[in-house]
Amino acid sequence: MLTRFPSQFTLRAPAISQPAAHRSMKVTAVRCAILSLQPSLLARFVLRRAVQPSSFEAENTMAFDTIDKTAKKLVLTVQDYSLFALRAFTNLYRPPIYWPEFLVQSDIIGFGSLSIVVLSGISTGGVLALQSAATLSAFGATAVTGQFVSLTMIRELGPVLTGVMVSGRNASSMASELGSMVVTEQIDAMRALGVDPSRKLVTPRIFASVAMLFFLTIVADACGIAGGGLVTVFMNHQNGTQYFSMAWEHLRYPDIVQGLVKPLFFGYILGSIGCFYGLRTTGGTQGVGRSTIQAVVTASVLIIFVDFLITQLLLTLLPPL
Repeated sequence: MLTRFPSQFTLRAPAISQPAAHRSMKVTAVRCAILSLQPSLLARFVLRRAVQPSSFEAENTMAFDTIDKTAKKLVLTVQDYSLFALRAFTNLYRPPIYWPEFLVQSDIIGFGSLSIVVLSGISTGGVLALQSAATLSAFGATAVTGQFVSLTMIRELGPVLTGVMVSGRNASSMASELGSMVVTEQIDAMRALGVDPSRKLVTPRIFASVAMLFFLTIVADACGIAGGGLVTVFMNHQNGTQYFSMAWEHLRYPDIVQGLVKPLFFGYILGSIGCFYGLRTTGGTQGVGRSTIQAVVTASVLIIFVDFLITQLLLTLLPPL
């Protein structure tokens, strides 16, 4: 508003009421406070984003943590098992040696597993004879059925099948028996009385498994060849004398060595695995069940894997003629 004075013209601001001026000051103060807080709010937001990653990053972190924990657990288990198996092996050469316990376990493992080994051997030999005769008949070579059955049983199927069958029966038995002793604190009582559980319980079971699996493999081989002969004579209507002569004449020393070395390793694997998981049992009766399952699965998988390694080694050292 322009106001005229006698000497000059002056510019005069309009009058502002008191409430409006107060509100203006309040707005200005609030704006200043917000502007002063903006850097700290931004810093808090950035820090929160850095400390709390996104959902995708969190999922990746959890996945890597799971893989890391699983790998560490596997490595520690392999380490513990290696030390356990080595100690059980060296206990055989240091007194005291519990021979009565060895004989008892030999009876349980050997005679107790005889029936399933005989039945599985006869059935496997019969299946081999049926399949080989059906295949070889297309080439007019059914006369070599005996050779095929005997080499297959002695080299591979006899040791592997016996190891898997015995591990299903005895590795589970060892794991459940020792696991029950751990849960009921009988192992702690033995240590309190000055008895080493490894010498008393583990070593006799392992070496009984090695000794008995060797003889059970021989029984399985014989039953497999006999079962193949029965199928060849009574179902395929072939000459039995020719079958057994071909099965015997084509066997060589490397074949027999290959078939009799494997049970020594398989017996040690199933005995040590069963005892190892049994003594590591935790968690009461449910833990006993978990230890039994782990023992059977691990022993069976290890037997098949070690069979591949031993086969490759023996074929290199003793090539077939």
